[in-house]
Amino acid sequence: MQADHALGLFDGQLKAQNRSEHTLIAYHNDLVQFFDFAALESGVEPEQLHVDQVDIYIVRSFLGQMTDRGLERKSMARKLSALRAFFKFLCKEGILQKNPVQRIATPKLGRKLPHFLSIEELNRLTQAPDCTTLLGARDQVILELLYGSGLRVSELANLNRQDIESDSFLLRVRGKGNKERIIPLTRYALEAIRNYLAMREDNQEALLLNYQGTRLSVRSIRRILDRLALESGLSHHLHPHMLRHSYATHLLDGGADLRSVQELLGHAKLSSTQIYTHLTKERLREVYEQSHPRAKKM
Repeated sequence: MQADHALGLFDGQLKAQNRSEHTLIAYHNDLVQFFDFAALESGVEPEQLHVDQVDIYIVRSFLGQMTDRGLERKSMARKLSALRAFFKFLCKEGILQKNPVQRIATPKLGRKLPHFLSIEELNRLTQAPDCTTLLGARDQVILELLYGSGLRVSELANLNRQDIESDSFLLRVRGKGNKERIIPLTRYALEAIRNYLAMREDNQEALLLNYQGTRLSVRSIRRILDRLALESGLSHHLHPHMLRHSYATHLLDGGADLRSVQELLGHAKLSSTQIYTHLTKERLREVYEQSHPRAKKM
């Protein structure tokens, strides 16, 4: 099968799995870059490359070239993740019999602690929208759900009206792999949702709409957050995941157990949640060193 045809099938599979727009674009671009390299190595034009022409030596040469170009290990790991997912899909579908990436080791990464907002910063941020206007009320919903319920930005964009269980203060969320989970709604979030929907004069099922009356995209949510960060005086770029990080960190700071936070975040593995314990330990160390007389440096 030609590589570009196989890539089209793989893109369709990722969309069916409800993967984020960012992942779709990143994986697609990484694979196109790899195909160009593999075609050059195989002595054919990219559109003539077949997936069964790729072997472990081509994969290793590609990764070697990326290393020579000074590519960061995090970016290298992402490209390798795209290749793993792609060739695993081809083998599962019976398009390939042998996976050329199976014996390639993933480069070890130094794990960075996620950034999160302080309570004071969050208070300033949630006071930024003008809730007397339709779009301001919508922006308030965005903030209350990203921080109050720890949603991924893709989960937020895909929410529908019927996902809100007002009587029980619960929210039905479809996460990675189209897995559904039920998480609590804060009183602030529910009030923001009710205020926003009361201003709407449409029958659209999407919870969040843009100014044209269609579903709000992930990219638009990112732009809205950047604007709100600027309006509230935050000195740094506000990524949607920063609000999710803040949600998890503040839960653990408040005494929540790790397993509960894992379930609320929709993490498949506990190790994905454990990074937040490192974050709180680092913060405790800073508080201790700044506050205890025995900890202060001479």
